[in-house]
Amino acid sequence: MIKIEVKELKKILEKHKLWLEGKGGERADLSFVDLRSADLRYADLRFANLSSAHLRYVDLRSADLRSADLSSADLRFADLSFADLSSANLCYANLRSADLSLTDFRSANLRSVKMFNGWKLIKDE
Repeated sequence: MIKIEVKELKKILEKHKLWLEGKGGERADLSFVDLRSADLRYADLRFANLSSAHLRYVDLRSADLRSADLSSADLRFADLSFADLSSANLCYANLRSADLSLTDFRSANLRSVKMFNGWKLIKDE
């Protein structure tokens, strides 16, 4: 697991913003990165690679994660309230104890997502 400083994360997000706007930059690759307890409220992480990232306790309120790769990410206790995860890949992600209030999961890949007990999505619990 790679740990990065807040300053480096900020640079990655700035480059990602340029990439999204078609002005150079580069797509954010935060796979296998330890972002535990980071403040990513309102972050634009569309199409970002967050596969196998350690996102436990991360504040992702109102973040834009459309089409992001969150496969096998650890999102336990993360705050995803009001986040947009439409078309995101959450395959094998761990969302146990995450705040999912008003989270948009339209067309997201939720195959084998761990939300409660077991390795499958339980909608009515």
